[in-house]
This record gives sequence, C-alpha cells and structure tokens, in this order.
Amino acid sequence: MAQTAKTTKSSYHSRKKLFGIGMLYLSPALLLLGVFLFYPMLKTLYFSFFEVSGGGTIEGWVGFGHYVELFQSSEFRKSMVGTFLFVLYTVPAEILIALFLAVIASEKLKGIGFFRTVFSSTLGVSVAAGATIFLFLFHPSLGVLNSILGFVGIDGVEWLTSSKWALVSVAITTVWMHIGINFIILLGGLQNISKELYESADIDGAGYFQKLFKITIPMLSPVLFFVIIIGVIGAFQTFGQIDILTGGGPAGSTNIIVYSIYLEAFSYGNFGFASAQAILLFIIILIVTIIQFRIGEKRVHYQ
Repeated sequence: MAQTAKTTKSSYHSRKKLFGIGMLYLSPALLLLGVFLFYPMLKTLYFSFFEVSGGGTIEGWVGFGHYVELFQSSEFRKSMVGTFLFVLYTVPAEILIALFLAVIASEKLKGIGFFRTVFSSTLGVSVAAGATIFLFLFHPSLGVLNSILGFVGIDGVEWLTSSKWALVSVAITTVWMHIGINFIILLGGLQNISKELYESADIDGAGYFQKLFKITIPMLSPVLFFVIIIGVIGAFQTFGQIDILTGGGPAGSTNIIVYSIYLEAFSYGNFGFASAQAILLFIIILIVTIIQFRIGEKRVHYQ
C-alpha cells in the first residue's frame, strides 16, 4: 500500500515537472499571443461598452448602447449584406479555380513545372501591388478590360465607380490574389494521395472523371475543408483592396464590415462604436466557422 502511494506521488511529481517544462517552452509563444492577441481582444470588448474618443480616452459608460445602435442602423445592415455577398463571390470562385489549376498541374506533363510557378505566382504579390494592378485594369478609359470589351463591340463597364459593379470588381481582384496560396495547398494535397488508388482504378477500367470524383475529390476533402475555412475567414477580414480600389464606395456598396470598423475608428474617431462592430464580427466568424465544422467535417474523408 505504501509502495503504491509512493509510486502515485512520484508519478504526480513527474507530470508536474513535465508540465512545467512544457510551459517553459510555450512561454514565448504565450507571451506574444497575450500581448498581440488576447489583450487587444479584451481591450476591444472593454471599449465596446464605453464612449471612447479618438485619443483612446474613455468618456462615459454606454453599456450595450453601441450594440443596440448597430442593430438599428441601416448602414450596418447594408454593410453586413455586402460582406456576405463578398464572401459568396470570392470563396467558391477562388477554390474552384485553384482546384482546377491544381488538378492540371498534378499531371505528369513536359514543362508543367513552369506552369506550376505561374499558377502560384500571385502568392508573391502583395495586396497593395495586386490592387494597384487591377486599378489600372479597371480604369474606365485606359483599362485593358474596357479596351477588350470595346474591341468586341461592347460598351465599357464602370468597374469601380458603379454600385452595381464595384463589389464584383473587388471580388475579382481578391480571387486573383488568393489563387496562388490555394493552388499550392491543394497541389500539396493532391500529391499526397496514394498512387495505388489510381492504379487499382485503372485495373478496374475507371475513366478520368470517375477517378476524379471517386478518388481525387474524396481524398482531397480534408485539404478542401481547410482552404474553405481559411478562405471564409480571410474574406470576412478583407481590407487592403477595398481601401485602394474603392475606399468603401460608391455609395457604400463596398463598405464591408472590416472597412466600416476602420472608418469608424480612424476616420470618425468613434472607437467605442468600432469596437462593438469588431466584437460582432468576431462572433459572426466564430458562428460561421462552427457551422462549417458541424456540416463540413461530416463530409471529410480522412485516410
């Protein structure tokens, strides 16, 4: 009995020591997360219950006043509609295009390495550079896109100055910029699928599209699930291309929620109201991510 108690005590001290060593190794990461993630989140939550001036000075308690004002605001509702439309425009398109390119690039063809480099090249383009490129492409009179339309006898489109086309234009830019990273992730997933599965399918006489939909897509589902998750989160957090291409306009058609937060905080100096929007954005992303896990993970096939 005494021996058992001694062993239990020794095991407890051993686990305690291992826990201390583990925390020691984790402490730099925890410190960085605490300073740059957890503290700003708590501060934002704190600010959302107060009237805060542009200098960060707390002027008065408002409780849930900012949240009530948000739900009553037609501008906020318009911003949310624009945000969800932007997610709908970008995420499916960028993943489908990247998947198509990854399937092509996974084939053993002569010179395919060059095309892999081209397909992934947008990864090396910054948001500012990419948005500037499309700023010239979308130019109403000098832009390449309107020149092509004019060449085939179609009137030019007001890509960035029309409420009808502005959000679509920013979505096109975003899709182009995200293709590179999605392509690389999906290509890596394709190359990890066992070749024995394809060899067995060939013996059974399966065609190309049968192998694509019965082997490739199911085996790639964990990677697809990952890129969908990060794609949705990234779309909700889009800022740079909005700022450069449209500045939230015209008529607020591209004033998605992240840009609205920026305007409230740094243009209007209303940090409390902007903090309330940021907290709501966090809650929305959290809910959408949980829904994706609940629905999407059931369709994921792990090897």
